[in-house]
Amino acid sequence: MTLENEKIMVQPDIKVIKRDGRMVNFDTTKIYSALLKASVEVTRISPLVEAKLEAISERVIAEICDRFPTNIKIYEIQNIVEHELLAANEYAIAKEYINYRTQRDFSRSQATDINFSIDKLLNKDQSVVNENANKDSDVFNTQRDLTAGIVGKSIGLKMLPPHVANAHQKGDIHYHDLDYSPYTPMTNCCLIDFKGMLSNGFKIGNAEVESPKSIQTATAQISQIIANVASSQYGGCTADRIDEFLAPYAELNYKKHMADAKKWVVEEKQEEYAYEKTQKDIYDAMQSLEYEINTLFTSNGQTPFTSLGFGLGTSWFEREIQKAILQIRIKGLGSEHRTAIFPKLIFTLKRGLNLEEDSPNYDIKQLALECATKRMYPDMLSYDKIIELTGSFKAPMGCRSFLQGWKDEQGLEVNSGRMNLGVVTLNLPRIAMESNGDMDKFWELFTEKLSIGKDALVYRVERVKEASPANAPILYQYGAFGKRLEKSGNVDELFKNRRATISLGYIGLYEVASVFYGGEWEKTPEAKDFTVAIVKAMKNACEDWSNEYGYHFSVYSTPSESLTDRFCRLDTEKFGVVENITDKEYYTNSFHYDVRKNPTPFEKLDFEKIYPESGASGGFIHYCEYPVLQQNPKALEAVWDYAYDRVGYLGTNTPIDKCYECQFEGDFKPTERGFTCPNCGNSDPKTVDVVKRTCGYLGNPQARPMVNGRHKEIAARVKHMNGSTIKYPGI
Repeated sequence: MTLENEKIMVQPDIKVIKRDGRMVNFDTTKIYSALLKASVEVTRISPLVEAKLEAISERVIAEICDRFPTNIKIYEIQNIVEHELLAANEYAIAKEYINYRTQRDFSRSQATDINFSIDKLLNKDQSVVNENANKDSDVFNTQRDLTAGIVGKSIGLKMLPPHVANAHQKGDIHYHDLDYSPYTPMTNCCLIDFKGMLSNGFKIGNAEVESPKSIQTATAQISQIIANVASSQYGGCTADRIDEFLAPYAELNYKKHMADAKKWVVEEKQEEYAYEKTQKDIYDAMQSLEYEINTLFTSNGQTPFTSLGFGLGTSWFEREIQKAILQIRIKGLGSEHRTAIFPKLIFTLKRGLNLEEDSPNYDIKQLALECATKRMYPDMLSYDKIIELTGSFKAPMGCRSFLQGWKDEQGLEVNSGRMNLGVVTLNLPRIAMESNGDMDKFWELFTEKLSIGKDALVYRVERVKEASPANAPILYQYGAFGKRLEKSGNVDELFKNRRATISLGYIGLYEVASVFYGGEWEKTPEAKDFTVAIVKAMKNACEDWSNEYGYHFSVYSTPSESLTDRFCRLDTEKFGVVENITDKEYYTNSFHYDVRKNPTPFEKLDFEKIYPESGASGGFIHYCEYPVLQQNPKALEAVWDYAYDRVGYLGTNTPIDKCYECQFEGDFKPTERGFTCPNCGNSDPKTVDVVKRTCGYLGNPQARPMVNGRHKEIAARVKHMNGSTIKYPGI
């Protein structure tokens, strides 16, 4: 039944005072919707039942208009509804309605009840212990971090503005990393200023560290910096242009070897000797860095989320560093040559440098392609497109958060040493479902939730500004954030004037359009324009906020590892199982093509490219799905070349699982809670190597179980990859 033509749809000019203090317009349709939802639980819906509910709704609205002509508190509405249900002898519906309200109040209280949350941890609740696919909840330091996170979340919810906390708990928004922020005024992710730290020295603990005299010492210092930075923030960190800033230290090795050669090697062999020794030093140093990053555990109980950006260097030293990074990743870790999860590798393509066959670094591109077919990394950055989208070239901070172009007081472009202050994500599918297919209603609700997102982000900024340089010396005093502050300095010096970003995330454009246009909307121009309009609206709002507050508010395509499950689960409770929306048990990541379909990589890139261009330049990545590629790197090269002028950042999804019992290599079969070798049935984490994309990073879902929704999304991707072939023109 719809009430569009009924008299109760005439909206009175009354404001509803919510529990969190907000005042919103009185929406009469919510009365009927709440009654209908309660009725569904206790009786079969029929025209007679609908007529009864309509009559009750009319009486409720009439009493509200009579008694509360200007504003009414939410609990007063609920009391009137309960009274009218009882007066109509609808006891079963009244009981269900009251139970629902009570349960909602109970859930809100539990969210800030530390003892309740601790019990969930002790009982191994999957939503707690498997929230992050790269955290091992069996080890002590992770358990300690999870315990501290529960306390942080409970206190953080009480610190947030009430309407922001309420929106987070209901699932209207997601206040990311609530286990760390706002309880602590931590920053999110960053591009560490390694060049400045290595050149000028730094301090960790009681150690004054001077500039390194060799590439081996430089990479050792890098690993220590990463460990300390990762313990002082909660997001990922990136070593951008690592081949370029490490090259001077490799050259020091070369000079040392040349000095030795002049003493001990015949003249015509001296240069060859020095280069060979330096080449081995570079390889050993980069191998040590790979192992050190993968064996580090930070204070939050996990390997640091680290990315290495490289590919633009042209000198012999820079080229050797690039080759070593790729060769080491291809070789793998340990005697079984397992795929390294970290660091994430990000290789830059640039026209005239390595893109074309006659370019000077084309050979390194071929090595990068081989590596991607065997290890899924490196991801690819398009040099020219990144400049077009973000205003300057740089790798992402962590997995996908991009800084926008920025110059300092001297007019110099600055990227390294800058950071992101946090993310708040909008639940777009919920807004669409609440609109009931009414486009005007959608935009009204969208504006309302956008204002809550703004308040949440502004609160994040204000909270982070309360930090002292003494809270995180490695960041603020010793150079990771570039400019070095005094112990008593003001951290806002590193955030204001758009030096830092703060991000408005979003999820589920596919589901939003499905509400209005059905699940096969991708080739419907009107539907596509609608989703683009949503991104543009978020971009325009962020630009307004940036002008108002002086920080760079950016639109961020959320890497929704656990959020893909959380939002969908909450919306299933609210709306039930809805085709193409909640029935999948996950929401589609940001602007991505529906993973259940099987477009070619070229079709997928052409479909997705408009979203970062339309405003989501504060964080984005595209993925393409492939069958086994190890024997066909030219197929991947065709996609990279096609992507260069279309998208800025591209990742590879290709089967690289391996069974050490039967030596099968390819794609493991997804099961309800894990993955199994399709050849011999082996699923033992000790004797299989299962690597999947879990968000912007890779993850090992066999060793680190994922939350249900994320697992189902990956299983859907695997299903459509198995046995598929990809059409490559000219190949």
